[in-house]
Amino acid sequence: MRVLHVITGLGVGGAEQQLRLLLRHLPAACDVLTLTNPGPVADALRADGVRVTHLGMRGNTDVAVLPRLVRHIRRGGYDVVHTHLYRACVYGRIAARLAGVRAAVATEHSLGAAEIEGRPLTRGTRALYLSTERLGSATVAVSTTVAGRLRDWGVPGPRIHVVPNGVDAARFRFDAERRRAVRHRLGIPGDAFVVGGVGRLVPGKRFDVLVEAVAALPGARLLLAGDGPQREALRALAVRLDAADRVRLLGACDGDAVPALLSAMDVFVSASRDEAFGLAVVEALAAGLPVLHTTCPAVDDVPPQDAPGATRLRGGDARELAAALRARMAVAPCRLPPPRLVGHYDIARSSRLLMDVYAHALDFPRAPTPCALDSPYAPTPDTPTHPDPTIQRARP
Repeated sequence: MRVLHVITGLGVGGAEQQLRLLLRHLPAACDVLTLTNPGPVADALRADGVRVTHLGMRGNTDVAVLPRLVRHIRRGGYDVVHTHLYRACVYGRIAARLAGVRAAVATEHSLGAAEIEGRPLTRGTRALYLSTERLGSATVAVSTTVAGRLRDWGVPGPRIHVVPNGVDAARFRFDAERRRAVRHRLGIPGDAFVVGGVGRLVPGKRFDVLVEAVAALPGARLLLAGDGPQREALRALAVRLDAADRVRLLGACDGDAVPALLSAMDVFVSASRDEAFGLAVVEALAAGLPVLHTTCPAVDDVPPQDAPGATRLRGGDARELAAALRARMAVAPCRLPPPRLVGHYDIARSSRLLMDVYAHALDFPRAPTPCALDSPYAPTPDTPTHPDPTIQRARP
């Protein structure tokens, strides 16, 4: 089976990193075409041996790329065109139909209740999405929450398939040596209480709430991995709150750097206003971190007992978050065993589910892979929470 993955861009982002991880596990011959921005993930994909093509699209309305995309698909002789992110889904599904490809599959990575890919949803955005969705064979939702939103939009239920984002849990396992090395490199004392966050620095992620909460806790440190338009505003906020020396904005970090950063943290926070999945939260849980979050479908869609390390905040304002972090500071730091949820979101399982979608779209006979939340999980240790002896920090 030959598959062409079409994506809007390949900068450092959740959908882009997820595509790279998925291609390492898919048992299919895959190429990648990016409409714009052949950034760091394009280089990483090439290093993995994946052929990457940049189409050089100049903007959302650059329709001149459409015939070039059609020609590229025809030359490749692809069985499936799989699109990722809004612009690629619109143009890619049209091109796949014009090229006569047998199946066009689209993954909806970033559909929130009121935003798509961080931008407000409009009537025109929805109408264009739905008109091109009909040209495809199947639409993949990264969570049951997103599947529900697609149905509410008007996408027929039988066309929607849930294939959750996946993680390679072994890469995120806590490592005491990585913890020491990261803290030494960043000048953070071994006994400091470190709060962490990962994501694009945009208003919807509400990192300003996280900065305010940490600033209210003398002695607490904050590590933020990610970049975006709010970077300077967050830096200015930390200065205004007299916490600039305790707030570290680390910039864009590729997927290989994040596991080490998670080892250096004591608690992970996701204060996002809205999420389609919440991959960073799953990665933090895989690293054994306690997590405080506002909204996270990856956690909210499974039984609470399957994610004991995750605590949902009621309102999620800075005062509530500061109180929750203060309570964490009052106990000895510890690492939790990876919960059942992590096994459920194993990347190998996600790849098997996606191959089932391809088979369905191509009408190939294939034994279905269980997709319900009660399907078997990867085994994880079922041991009580315990302080990690490698983490030294005195109780306040």
